[in-house]
Amino acid sequence: MVTQITKGIKISVLTSFEGTYFKNYKIHFAFSYEIKIENQSKDSVQLNTRHWEIYDALNNKEIVDGEGVVGKKPVLKPGETHTYTSGCLLSSPIGAMKGFYSMINFTTTKSFRVIIPTFKFSAPFALN
Repeated sequence: MVTQITKGIKISVLTSFEGTYFKNYKIHFAFSYEIKIENQSKDSVQLNTRHWEIYDALNNKEIVDGEGVVGKKPVLKPGETHTYTSGCLLSSPIGAMKGFYSMINFTTTKSFRVIIPTFKFSAPFALN
């Protein structure tokens, strides 16, 4: 598990290998990740958007930007958490993701970025 705190918002990530799949006549490696967002600040905040950089061992990079996380824009009061699970397909058995959430602080009405630490994907058979 990797963890990082930015402006009182703690992000924890746990990854898992889910298997291999054929898509468009090509093998893909499926990974899931669970992210826990914990508000350790004294202010209520809302997650509005996400930005991801997804890498695989073949040096491919994919950028993903979008609204919220898995269809939600969670509001977190001080001490509250929001956990969700998502996934990605890679062209290789090893890769990584990193990014940030854009959030708003309801007390100051200012937007800020929360860093999502780099987390790695590795299929068990790739780690000889």
